[in-house]
Amino acid sequence: MKRRIFSYLLVLSLGVLTSCKSVRVLPNKAPVKRVDLKVLTAEIAKAEENISTFRARIKAVYNDQKRKQQVNVNFRLEDEKTFWMSANMLIPIAKLLITPEEVQFYEKFQKTYYKGNIDFINQQLGSNFSFKDLQNIFLGNPITDLRKVKVERISHPKYYVLSPKVKGQRFRPTYFFDPVTFRLVEQRFLVAGTAQSLSIKYTQSQQLAGKTVPKAIEISTFDGNNFLQLSLEYLRVDFPKNLTTPFSIPAGYKKIELNVP
Repeated sequence: MKRRIFSYLLVLSLGVLTSCKSVRVLPNKAPVKRVDLKVLTAEIAKAEENISTFRARIKAVYNDQKRKQQVNVNFRLEDEKTFWMSANMLIPIAKLLITPEEVQFYEKFQKTYYKGNIDFINQQLGSNFSFKDLQNIFLGNPITDLRKVKVERISHPKYYVLSPKVKGQRFRPTYFFDPVTFRLVEQRFLVAGTAQSLSIKYTQSQQLAGKTVPKAIEISTFDGNNFLQLSLEYLRVDFPKNLTTPFSIPAGYKKIELNVP
């Protein structure tokens, strides 16, 4: 009986120790060469921030290698509900409102508007993002829950690099993580069989109210011929309890028609 009780205690202890496994952080801040991928993806999930409401002023710089333009953007986000932006260049020039069901925006220069689904944004980026994916991108989280898919590790001297193994996936993501904080450094997407790519780099982060959020993001797209870059700098970030997202398409604006292939 004593031996059986001892065996039960040993099994229980091993179970507790196993559940408390974590990835070591090396003194030289390099990634560990041999690491349990399940433990690593659990550490990555723990490092993600769950944010209910988010508000920031963003300095956005657009660069298509021919011209460079700066726009100031007021950005508001409520978890899984609304994604709102108001852009201005001394005066308001455009507004965007995204919900899980619908995308709406209007711009004042050409007096046009769009009302439809998220396919409009995906067509501009060559992507297949959902509302939740866009939310994760702007909060610095990977769009894939790496605990729920098989992943392979790609050797890299500076970062943990993981790629989901999904058969037949046209839009292939690769994720780069800091080996100390386990926060996302870059998420990169390639369209299989093409030269098309999208890269989202988190070049700086900031800590506010006990949360780590991006401070600077670089979004780059390449279609084999054209390279576009959008740099975002987050200013005056906070997490308000209540958010307003005013949006109304002005009368007389012309609707943009979208034919999705």
